[in-house]
Amino acid sequence: MERYIAFDIGDKRIGVAVSDPFNTYALPSQTYFRKGFEKDVEALAHLAEEKGATTIICGLPVNFDGSEALQTGKTRRFIQALCERTAIPVVCEDERFTTMMAHEVLISEGMRREKRKNYVDALAAANILDGYLNKINKSKN
Repeated sequence: MERYIAFDIGDKRIGVAVSDPFNTYALPSQTYFRKGFEKDVEALAHLAEEKGATTIICGLPVNFDGSEALQTGKTRRFIQALCERTAIPVVCEDERFTTMMAHEVLISEGMRREKRKNYVDALAAANILDGYLNKINKSKN
């Protein structure tokens, strides 16, 4: 049975989301606070294995027009290291607007700015994973 995990990779934090048992929707899981490149790669590979993920979905940040940004290169380096560390297949998914959407949800729920940073990345990862799940579920129909 397939199980997906998604990462929203940032410079300071990495949001984590996992799929429900039926791969219908994404569940925000946690926000990982970065500790250094190698430690981060190791921790996320371990987390994916621990959750029983069969595929890792990594958000790929691009500019509004789809061109690559500075953050795109940083994220690609991290994804490459993750691919070298684990045998779990890694897929990139466009992450445009996912963080903005996560902020809007948290603001609409009245969450204060100080608390949002603890949740926004996991919610952004869930948005990334939802986009991926919608795509693969449409292709099955």
